[in-house]
Amino acid sequence: MFIRGDLEPPHHVAACVHNRIEVPRRTTLSHQGVTVEMVEHVMAALAGIQIDNCEVWVDQPEIPGCDGSSQPFIEVLDAAGIVEQAAVRSQRVVRHRTRVGDESCWVEAQPSKRGRFTVQCCIDYGESSPIGLQIFGMEVTPESFRRELAAARTFLLEEEAEWLRSQGLGTRVTCRELLVFDADGPIDNRLRFPDECVRHKLLDAIGDLALSGCDLVGHFIAYCSGHRLNAELVRQLLAQSAGAAESHCLRQPA
Repeated sequence: MFIRGDLEPPHHVAACVHNRIEVPRRTTLSHQGVTVEMVEHVMAALAGIQIDNCEVWVDQPEIPGCDGSSQPFIEVLDAAGIVEQAAVRSQRVVRHRTRVGDESCWVEAQPSKRGRFTVQCCIDYGESSPIGLQIFGMEVTPESFRRELAAARTFLLEEEAEWLRSQGLGTRVTCRELLVFDADGPIDNRLRFPDECVRHKLLDAIGDLALSGCDLVGHFIAYCSGHRLNAELVRQLLAQSAGAAESHCLRQPA
């Protein structure tokens, strides 16, 4: 639950896919006209270390970008402390292969053979790009998320950064705070992982999938996907779960 403490009275915006609105290059939630923007890195941190009951108080519409990763949020969550509660965690199991998107970009959910939450991502910027083709996958656990994904930062091409600044966005962010690529690689920055870009795409996907409001059991594959398709997959999975529950109720004896 995100809480806009700068409003009187404070306004609650639930972290669920039904509150998501379409805003380019970020995940934004809105409820009764009140928005919380760029929640994906916070949601990824919470889902990555398996925190499912949390109030996130903010004093402005946009979540701080920090260094473009989930690492700063992991650090403050650890400092606050994690409490295990005597309650059953909500869980949804992927039963059928489900894909959204087209041939150029898509994201897919498959049943997990081992009953785990696993993710895999592929991005392809072409042979002439310093980003190029990158593929990475893993089982998501608190340990693996901290080690493999939490520090992976937001990235974009130099022309994309220039366009954003022309729109008045990211004017206080420099190339030292996130990864901006020109033809030779990151500008005034160094990679934390050789394949940091695809790892960040996985981080984003985990944050978006967390808008399902539960633990997911399945294998998720993304090809050049983004926030919009990630959210559409979540909606499809929730609709399937609702349909299965309704069908089960109809089969019960009167």
